[in-house]
Amino acid sequence: MNNPGLYIIITKPYLPYTTIAEKCVANGIKMLQLREKHLSDKELLKTARQISSVTKGTETKFVVNDRPDIAVLSDADYLHIGQDDISFEDARKIVGDMKIGISTHSIKQAKEALEKKPDYIGFGPVYPTNAKEKPDDPVGTENLRKVIGFANVPVIAIGGIFPENVSEVINAGAKNIAMVRYFMQTNDFDNRINKIKNLIN
Repeated sequence: MNNPGLYIIITKPYLPYTTIAEKCVANGIKMLQLREKHLSDKELLKTARQISSVTKGTETKFVVNDRPDIAVLSDADYLHIGQDDISFEDARKIVGDMKIGISTHSIKQAKEALEKKPDYIGFGPVYPTNAKEKPDDPVGTENLRKVIGFANVPVIAIGGIFPENVSEVINAGAKNIAMVRYFMQTNDFDNRINKIKNLIN
């Protein structure tokens, strides 16, 4: 897997789901994840299928968070699992050869995740964040630098990243940056994509 660059995560967005998917496709975003904990299974599957129908056949790969069943049923490109989700081994039984990414929140977790041979790992939160109900302790940019140094797959930096600190993350060696609130809490989606892509590049 090549470095995707900017990785956008959908959680309680201002804009409609399909609008975000269309904008991500139009702007060449490589990874788009659906992470909605509050939707019913029926709503989640419906939303996942709507997004998948927009991204299918484009450069934008669609990622479903937490739910291998929804990932399969919506014909997603990736499943993303966290430390408290179904195990990598059990997820693999459900999704077959679908690509899988794993969230990690410490050096130890990153090393353990890499042993499972995922397609990428997330590492964070780099900074304090309230994008999750129970956020993990911040890992900081020095630990991010270490993980990027030993990882043999792309590392996605995530957590509390905004335009004002993104350069620190990039200086730590990050080539891939996931953002949630900066893109979810705005109608000015396209300009924000251009701003961050320019900073990463």
